[in-house]
Amino acid sequence: MISDAELSQDGLPPAGQGQILLIACGALAREILALKAANNWSHLDLHCLPAILHNHPDRIIPALREAVAKHGADYHDIFVVYADCGTGGLLQAACDDMGLRMVAGPHCYAFFEGVDAFAARDEITAFYLTDFLVRQFDAFVWEPLGLHKHPALRDMYFGNYEKLVYQAQTDDAVLTEKAQDCAARLGLAFERRYTGYGDLATALASVTAPPPPSA
Repeated sequence: MISDAELSQDGLPPAGQGQILLIACGALAREILALKAANNWSHLDLHCLPAILHNHPDRIIPALREAVAKHGADYHDIFVVYADCGTGGLLQAACDDMGLRMVAGPHCYAFFEGVDAFAARDEITAFYLTDFLVRQFDAFVWEPLGLHKHPALRDMYFGNYEKLVYQAQTDDAVLTEKAQDCAARLGLAFERRYTGYGDLATALASVTAPPPPSA
C-alpha cells in the first residue's frame, strides 16, 4: 500500500482499469480503496491528487483541470471526490464548467459525519481530525503552523477552540491514543466520534457503472 507520505506529496496515479475515474484528495485514498474492495466496485478507478493540497485550496482546481485533461479521454466518466474544501464555491463552479459531479458538502469532516448531522451540530469551537490527519498531524498541522519551532504560537492559533474532535473512520486504539496526544499538544479537550465512512460511502455507491454498449 502506498505510504501516507507519498499520498501527501505525490498522490496516487490511476491504475488504468475501470470505466469511471474518481479524482480524489489523497487524504481519502485508504477509505476509497477500502470501499471499492468491500463492494467490488471494479468499474471505479482511483486517481488521487496530493493530499497536501488540503493546506492550499487555491491549488486544487488547477490540479483537477490538469488531471481531467490528462486522463479524461480514457474513461466513460469522472467523479470528483472533493467537497468544497475551502475553495469558496469555486470547485463546484469548475466541476459544473467541466460537466463533472462531485461530493456534496463543505469539507470531508462534514461528509464523514454526514452533512446534515454535521451542520446540525453547528460547532464553531471544534477542531477536527480524520484518521489520515491524525497519522499526518505533524506534516499537516504542527509543522506548517510553525509550532515545532515556536510552540508559543499555539494559543494564538487555537485559543478560540475548545475541543479536538477525532472523527474515526476505523476502530484503531493506536490512532485514538495518537489523536488524544494531538489534543493535548494543542491544549484542547478531546472527543472521539466513530463516523465510519459516512456520506462518502453513499456518494460512491451512486457512481454506478455505465450500461454495456448495445449490440
